[in-house]
Parts: sequence; C-alpha cells; structure tokens
Amino acid sequence: MPDAYTYWITLACAALCIGISKAGFSGVSLISVFLLANLVGARESVGLALPLLIAADLMVYPAFRKYSSWKNVWKLTWPALIGMAAAYLILQRADNDTMRVLIGIIILLMVVLQLARKLSPVHMDELAMSRSFGTFAAISGGLATVLANAAGPVMQLYLLSRKMPKMELIGTGARFFLFINLLKLPLNSQLDLISQQTLTANLYVLPFIAVGVFGGKALLHKVPQSLFEKLIIAFALFAGLRMCFY
Repeated sequence: MPDAYTYWITLACAALCIGISKAGFSGVSLISVFLLANLVGARESVGLALPLLIAADLMVYPAFRKYSSWKNVWKLTWPALIGMAAAYLILQRADNDTMRVLIGIIILLMVVLQLARKLSPVHMDELAMSRSFGTFAAISGGLATVLANAAGPVMQLYLLSRKMPKMELIGTGARFFLFINLLKLPLNSQLDLISQQTLTANLYVLPFIAVGVFGGKALLHKVPQSLFEKLIIAFALFAGLRMCFY
C-alpha cells in the first residue's frame, strides 16, 4: 500500500476523472481505472470505484434528464446482463495478477475502438449501425463494466453511431450506467469488494466527483474534444500496456 498522502491524492484524482468522464468525456474513465488498479490492486479497485461511479451517475442523471428517455436504455439492457453474468464468473475466480492483465487488455481494446472511430469513421459508422454491433456493444459493455468499470468508450461509440446529439447521448449513457451500476452493487458486496473501509474512503472524495461532473459539463461546450480525446488515447495506451506487461 502507498503512504497516506499518495493514497488520498491518487483517490481524489481518480474521483475527479470519474466525474469528468460522466459529464461527456468518456475516455477519462480509463485514467481512473489505471489509477485505482495501481493504488489498491486490480481486483479490489472494482469495488472501490463502484460507489463513486454511482454517486457520479446520480449527479449526472438529473443534470441531463431532459435530453433522453428510458426507451433508449431498455434495448441495451438484456445483452449487457449477459456480459455482466460472464464477467462475474471470471471475477469470482480471478486473482489480482489475472485481473491486472484483463483490465489492461480491456483498456487497450477501448483504445483500439477509439482509434478506429477516428481513422475510419465511415466504416465504423456502417459497422456500428448494424443490429449485431448493438448487441455486441451491450454485451462487451456489460463485461467491461464488471471487470474494469470501463464500458464508457464502447457504449459511447455505439450511441454515436445512432447519430444522437451530444446531450442526448450523455443523457442516455447516464440512465444506462445508473441502472447497470446499481445492479452491480449487491454483487460486488457479495464478493467482498466493498467494505466499510472502502465506503468511508469513497465518502471523503465525493466532493471531487461533484467538481468533475459539473466542471466537465461546463467544459463540454468550451474544450476542443478532438484534442482532448487524443491526449486521453495516448495516456490510455500507455496505461493498458503497462498493466499488461509490468
């Protein structure tokens, strides 16, 4: 375990990244995944992050509620549940070293999707418009959200393919992840990934979630998202490789 100063600074940075990612910059979530996995261990980071994600979802949902509806969410729910069920079977048996590699692979796959969308947007749009890709995205999202809390990029890619306006996309994502993350809460608790100690730590860094959510919402209209995404992709590539090979 790191010293107390490093622990709290890192946890606060991870909470800030979670808040920003929920406000529309989904790639930032990969930074929080990397920070928490290095802070407390890959497997334990899943339970440490979940209450922070739910807190962020509860802040984002009312802020973007008018931009979407639950109708867009339900069609993604059943394939996501398939992915979640498979992921929990893995999580029950995986040790920290295995989880670290799995999280690294998930991060790298998310990077590949982001790069593919940038380098070949026409082909990716054609692929993502298919019904089969929607099912694949939801199953992959369910798998990634349980194993690494990192389903944001793949779900955002799918929702972008639906030609949704930016605010509607964020509103749909807020509903989807609020529902999915609440489902994960009792399962993570059953696997002893959430404890009184982790909940106390979550409570202390809640203000950083709020700063990330509302600060990210304000930046959404001002920051050039293309440059921002390039920086996130570069960091995520480094993080994924480091978790797989170091």
